[in-house]
Amino acid sequence: MVKIVNSIAKFIEKYFPSPLSIALVLTIFSLLLAYFFTSSPTDENHFVNTLTHWQSGIWNSDLLVFAYQMMLILVLGHILVLSRPANLFLTKMTSFANSNSSAVVIVSCLTILVAYFNWGLGLIFGAILVRKIGEKAERENFRLNYPLLGASGYVGMLVWHGGLSGSAPLKAAEKGHLASFFSEKEISQMGSDFLPEVSTAQSLFSTPNLIVALALLIIVPLFLRSLSLKSVGKIKLPNLLQKQDSTDQGHLHTLDQKPYLAKIIGLLLLVAFWVAYGEEVLQLQLTPNSLNFFMLSLCFLLHHNLASFSDALAEAIQGASGILIQFPLYFGIMGVMKESGLVTEMASFFIQNSSEESLPIFTFISAGLVNIFVPSGGGQWAIQGPIVIEAALGKGVEIPKIIMAFAYGDQVTNMLQPFWALPLLAITKLKAKEIFPYTFALFLLASLVFIAALIFIY
Repeated sequence: MVKIVNSIAKFIEKYFPSPLSIALVLTIFSLLLAYFFTSSPTDENHFVNTLTHWQSGIWNSDLLVFAYQMMLILVLGHILVLSRPANLFLTKMTSFANSNSSAVVIVSCLTILVAYFNWGLGLIFGAILVRKIGEKAERENFRLNYPLLGASGYVGMLVWHGGLSGSAPLKAAEKGHLASFFSEKEISQMGSDFLPEVSTAQSLFSTPNLIVALALLIIVPLFLRSLSLKSVGKIKLPNLLQKQDSTDQGHLHTLDQKPYLAKIIGLLLLVAFWVAYGEEVLQLQLTPNSLNFFMLSLCFLLHHNLASFSDALAEAIQGASGILIQFPLYFGIMGVMKESGLVTEMASFFIQNSSEESLPIFTFISAGLVNIFVPSGGGQWAIQGPIVIEAALGKGVEIPKIIMAFAYGDQVTNMLQPFWALPLLAITKLKAKEIFPYTFALFLLASLVFIAALIFIY
């Protein structure tokens, strides 16, 4: 397996484009697909309509809010780890990573566990853990396959949709969500076959999904350890804390130097967070807003003063540049795919050619394919969910099973789509083509696990 991955790595090193190039190529490809394979009410304006769908997707206000939430998750998480208390905590956590093999096992296990709790937290946690171990390897002079370690810090996106923040299972558990896919007449015709909602006990906390999660927690680290047996040379990284406290204190206002203002604001934010989101936290439900609110309060509390906070912000904001540009590009693709009916046609093709037994597998495949064009679990469910649920009802497949088949398909191709790796790449200073050979191998491995689960244990 190591030889195969190394061969893939050499090929990718030569031919793999940047994430921005991939986003632009997918944009052009989706425009061409929509133009040639979908119809328009006024054929003579089909090209104009396609471009209209694209631009409306780029400037979709709800999606732009989501983009800002994601940027804040990245930036605030980075600011948080640049504080001295967080740095000491991470240093303690990485003390057991003394070799290439131990490093990838520790990072992959911890990242999977954190991402299972919340995908945004897992995304930033894995990236920062990779960076800290990379710095440790440099200081202590032990050999490390840094790109493989980077892939280990990205595995949270391989498990997130089957975890506590999974978009489709959580939406399906909301009252009236599934019913919103159909008219009242259609619901009355379905009768007792229709479930008004699917509780998380039937999806996320079902025995099959817990078995899948446990299997990945065991198999993925062992697989990465097997790849780690061949180490790569030394690495050179700037220390994460190099810019902290770099501001000339003599030119700062007293309010920036003293800790009082930062601590007062941090405490107020923490109290407001608990008032607004305390009930959700007790139910283990985190949203992007609640996560960002909590991290913002910790950022002010854990940094010594506003000067330290500002220095950390100046460094952290650099990592958000890729997301700032690429998010609207993918929103444009989403607009084209949704408004042209392209997603519906792609999903319908798999569903029409499936049986009761094969529908979960085809749902898994179609969700994975669409995720490459629309790398947003919630956005993809909004488009593809009604088609998937209608097909499951028509072919007699259990709704919880089809929801989890969708979730598995959506998350597995994150290993092929570098979009969500942008935060990790920014923090670790790795390139997409360096981690892709390993994430591609993880895609193949996890696909086998998910398909086997859908066939044998659901």
